[in-house]
Amino acid sequence: MLLVVRVAVLADIHGNLAALDAALEAVDNLHPDRLIVAGDVVDGAPDSEGCWQRVKGLGVPVLRGNHERYLFDFDTERADPEWSVPRFGPLRASREEVGPETVAELADLPTSWRDAGVPGLLVVHASLRSDADSVQPYTPDGDIGAMFPGDEVPELILRGHNHICMSRQWGGRRIVTVGSVGLALDGHPSAQFTVAELSGSSWQVRHHAVAYDVEATLRRFRETCYLDRAGPMGRLVIREVATGSSHLIPFLRDWRRSEDPSLERAVSTFLTQW
Repeated sequence: MLLVVRVAVLADIHGNLAALDAALEAVDNLHPDRLIVAGDVVDGAPDSEGCWQRVKGLGVPVLRGNHERYLFDFDTERADPEWSVPRFGPLRASREEVGPETVAELADLPTSWRDAGVPGLLVVHASLRSDADSVQPYTPDGDIGAMFPGDEVPELILRGHNHICMSRQWGGRRIVTVGSVGLALDGHPSAQFTVAELSGSSWQVRHHAVAYDVEATLRRFRETCYLDRAGPMGRLVIREVATGSSHLIPFLRDWRRSEDPSLERAVSTFLTQW
């Protein structure tokens, strides 16, 4: 009998509830056999708590991403000392939003998913080694080998973290980075996810992007007084949601080279140039 299994993977929701709802509606219409949430449910747009409760209520496997770790490490000895400076205002805003029960639940999440009923598939947030590893088309094979150690890594790896769909071969295996549900960075502000279908012994992968009410998410920034809590860096997050393009990383790269120490002024200057 031919084995056919369809697995939907959602990742990088980042507190964007309108995008999450749109993605889940689209997934429901596809009738997958399994749904996996591959981390970074929280931290970004202003509905981290709402997104977590929505995802938790699905009763599906949910993995821990680096942004879950940021939230549950925030008030501990593992916290990065720099998290107290203004450029981490969006992280502080997210941590203030979620309650202690949610923080404990995030800390208990697993970091990878495999199932004997779905042979040949591994799902992680970033890699087996770390929740913050980046896989790019140009990443050396040796570097990837360190991210996925061992001889039993299956033929298909689905991962999130980089917010842009991509695929590359590695040692006879295929690594597929799924798009971001809530914070797409490919220039298209849509809710993105990926479906992998196993038919017999062959995997087929298809990326999906569905429209969602971006304006509803932007209203949530205003309704929650997000900028008051997140500070100047919050303006970059809002722009990322609105445009579906990267602003935080390009800003920080430019600001580190600048002699101007004013974060507010630097953000304003940066946004006028984009």
